[in-house]
Amino acid sequence: MTCVGVLVLVPAAGSGERMGGVRKPWIEVAGRSVLDWALAPFLARDDVVEVVVATADGSLSEIAARRDRRVRGVRGGSTRFESVARAFDAARSDAKLVAVHDGARPFPPAEAVDACIRTAAAGVVAVAGVPAVDTIKRTDDSERIVETPPRDRLWYAQTPQLFPRAVFERGLARCRARGGSPTDDAAMAEALGGVEVRMVRASRRNLKVTSAHDLIVANAYVVKGVV
Repeated sequence: MTCVGVLVLVPAAGSGERMGGVRKPWIEVAGRSVLDWALAPFLARDDVVEVVVATADGSLSEIAARRDRRVRGVRGGSTRFESVARAFDAARSDAKLVAVHDGARPFPPAEAVDACIRTAAAGVVAVAGVPAVDTIKRTDDSERIVETPPRDRLWYAQTPQLFPRAVFERGLARCRARGGSPTDDAAMAEALGGVEVRMVRASRRNLKVTSAHDLIVANAYVVKGVV
């Protein structure tokens, strides 16, 4: 199936509480903002026709990528879901695929971006991620362990997550109608039923900057030539 344009939605309006109130997408890694790094693999593609970034005030003044005419800013919401929804509402293109990528995830592998786009173009929702290597425990409200699921079928979900546009629209409408606010976009598609959602292998380098430790790792990746 031929891909007819990709719309990229980037939630980047978080308050940065775990970084002491510093907004993560604007933090510099090796002289470039985290958000610039995050957008680069998408802006390198001709099939990406529009990028809408949801920021706290709708401004993109602090990133170099604003010079690309495909990139626009919109004021985000109080939750990640609301920021994604507002970014989609502000879209102007009729792109047939919708990608969501975290503004604080600076190193999405180009090959994973490509694989996710190809998967979505075939009508399947794609979620970048890596297989779980840690044992995962499920607990009750009192933090008592109630289950240890086998990890051979568990994955750590990342972004980008790619959707056929019609599926994304249906999932968004359902969440709005029910008042839901998912923290994972693919969960919207999973809840629809009858929609195939598939994991696409990415990389552990595709980290999300949520703490000072992550920032140290991100800088090391650049210095060591890992990314």
